[in-house]
This record gives sequence, C-alpha cells and structure tokens, in this order.
Amino acid sequence: MIQRVFLTPFQKFVKIEGLSGILLLFTTIVALVWANSPFGDIYRELWQNDLGIITENFEFKKPLILWINDGLMAVFFFLIGLEIKRELMIGELNSKRKIAFPLVGALGGMLIPVIIFVILNENPETLKGWGIPMATDIAFSLAVLSALGKRVPLSLKIFLTAFAIVDDIGAVLVIALFYSGSINLTLLLIPLTMLGILYGLSFKGFYSRFLLFFFGVIIWFLFLKSGIHPTVAGILLAFSVPIRQKIDTSKFLAQLEVVYNNIKNSSILHKPILSTEQIEHIDDLEDWSSKFQSPLQHLEHSLHGWVAYFIIPLFALANAGVFIDSNAYLDSALVINIIICLVIGKAIGITSIVMFAKKLRLIEVPNDIGFKQILGVSFLAGIGFTMAIFIASLAFTSSPEFIDSAKIGILLGSFISAIIGYLILRFSKISNDSNQTLSNS
Repeated sequence: MIQRVFLTPFQKFVKIEGLSGILLLFTTIVALVWANSPFGDIYRELWQNDLGIITENFEFKKPLILWINDGLMAVFFFLIGLEIKRELMIGELNSKRKIAFPLVGALGGMLIPVIIFVILNENPETLKGWGIPMATDIAFSLAVLSALGKRVPLSLKIFLTAFAIVDDIGAVLVIALFYSGSINLTLLLIPLTMLGILYGLSFKGFYSRFLLFFFGVIIWFLFLKSGIHPTVAGILLAFSVPIRQKIDTSKFLAQLEVVYNNIKNSSILHKPILSTEQIEHIDDLEDWSSKFQSPLQHLEHSLHGWVAYFIIPLFALANAGVFIDSNAYLDSALVINIIICLVIGKAIGITSIVMFAKKLRLIEVPNDIGFKQILGVSFLAGIGFTMAIFIASLAFTSSPEFIDSAKIGILLGSFISAIIGYLILRFSKISNDSNQTLSNS
C-alpha cells in the first residue's frame, strides 16, 4: 500500500528553508574558495561592474553587488514582511500566549549580544557594528535542525522560526533607524504618500499585483534617493498586501460545482481538444481561483522559492568571498568580539531570559521542550549569516577592512554556533512528551 504524506504549510516552510540552508552553505564555500583562488581578481572585479540606465538626461547605475544588496535584497525583505504580517495576523504571533515565548527569547537574543559587543568594543570606529550579532539566519538554523530529523520536536522548530521572525523585525527597525543615511524628508513624502494609497486600497479590499509592482519600483527608487535604505521599502510594501480572500470557501465551492457541471455538459467526446465553451469555463475557474486565494499567501508562496534558492544564495556568493591574506589588515578585536557575541551572547541571552521568564510563569514553554533543547536552539540562533553580513555592509560602508573582519567573525561565529548547537541537540534525550508528539505527527 502506498501511503501519501501530507505536509502542513509550516512543514513545507521548514523543508524549503532547510534546503536553502544547504544551498547557502555551498555558495558560501564556493565564494571563499573562488575569492582565494588564482581567479580571485575576477571574483572581486565581477561584483564591482557598473550596471544601470544611462540616457542623455538621466543616469542611474550601481555596482552589481549593490544591485544585489539594495535591489534583490529588497525582495528578500518584502518576503520577510509578508511572513511577519501573516504570523502577526493568523500565525504563531497572533496572540499574547503564542508570542510570549518567542518574544522573550528574541529580546534576550538581541539585547545581550548588543550589550556584550558594546562592552568589549574598544575602537570607536567599529562601534557602528553593534547591530551585527542581533539577527538569526533562519535558513541555516533550520537546515541544522532538519539534519537532526525526529530528534527535534516540531514545537522546537516553531519556536526557532517564531523568534527568528521577531529577530528580523528588530533587525529591520535597527536598519531603518540607525543604518540609513541622511534623510531627505521632502523626497520621502512622495513614496510615503504612495504607500498610504496602497494601504487605503488594501483596507477597501482592492488589490492589484501590477499596481503593487509599479508603485513598488518607484517607492524603492525614491527610498534609495531619500536616504532610507531601500530594503525598508520591501517591508512596508509587504504590509499593503491584503491577507483576506475576496470570496469565502462556501461561495468558492458552490461556484466550483457550477463550473464543473458546465465543463461536463459542454464536453466533446473522443476529442483531445477543448471546446470554446470549455475554455471559457476554465477561464472562469481561474478567475474564481484567484479570488479564492489570499493575495498575501499567493505572493509568499510564489516568492519563497525564488528567495530561498536564488536571491539568498546569490547574496552569499557576492558577499561571503573574503580574501584571506597574511598581509591584509584585519581587525582581530572586531573578529573576536563578533564571535563572542554570536556564540556566547546569543546562548546566554536566549537561555537565561527564557528560563527566568518561565520561572516567573510569564511564559508557557511546551512540555516537549526542555532546558537542553532551549540551550541547543540558543546556540543555533548564533548563526547570523545573511542578516549579519547585510548589517555589516551597512555599518562599515566606507571601511572595507572592517567589512572583511566582520565577515570573518560572522562566518567563524556562525560555524562554531552551528556545531555546538547541533551537538547539544544531537545528544539530548527526547522527553516522553516529545516522543508522543513525534509519533502523532
């Protein structure tokens, strides 16, 4: 007998992120090997090639690496915005009870590493990198959890995903408030007005992906020119996408039955082509299907693969290629500081605050998650690859040597965190509640 396995949306999400993490690791290794090979000059020159639009009256060009970091990463942040909105409205963050556990963990995972970074930092020029150890790379961390298989309860994966999303919210706020340039308020009024229009249309129930794309390009460009980092535009645009369907399930099913009968009654027997009537009925079905789908869910589903399998790996390929040379200047203090913040800061911050809040009964921890599981996941939270490198590139824009130092610290800190977290979870005993949960899932 063939058993069909149905995956929940969250399990599909974990599977995509896990595979993305493996691809991310592969492209990171490729970038490091390429940058330090005899073809390293080609690697460095490739990302500095200017691309853009040049006419007699208009010129807009940027190096390829900035098209990736400012352009494609805006799509990444757009997807994060969609995920955040979904989780806040109908997901793991839509109630006080659900949000308390990951919120407490995220606060500890953000505040303690920042405090440690500031305390250990002795160079005023590197103080700008305080935001680097804040966020968790969900793709890498879920890839490690996936490698552990059934030794990890689903509730632990949900916890990691939820607090990584809260981390992302914190990181986005930090980027918007502290890592944007001087702001041109006059120029900023135009994209904010356009966002207001999209929000108003969304509130009225109107949604057009073509209008969203058209406004989105203009808003992205004007954010860039006004001094706000353009990836913030991706987040704000995502919140203009409606989550509600245009029609409910009962109405869709009733219409589905009508379309089914119409196609059946207009069938052409023994012919491999559709009749004109059938084509019209199928068009009706597509129209009704688009009305039945949640615009936010549809966009999130459509973009997830592109972001997980193309944008993030390309970002890693372009940014992870640190040239390691004994003659090159590296700030060893910055490297060590970032490693300590990612490995020790995350682990202490998340574990201590979660256990303290549990002791005070401020949060409710699932029965199948024990101290060792929380400690293991806290170390995995130190995998701060994508967002950490992105913040480093913003913090040290005019200091390439600090960017390279930060990247080495991020790579080493993330690697150490992944190994420690994996080993703790690998050799942790699974509780009876966890076994029961796994057998039922």
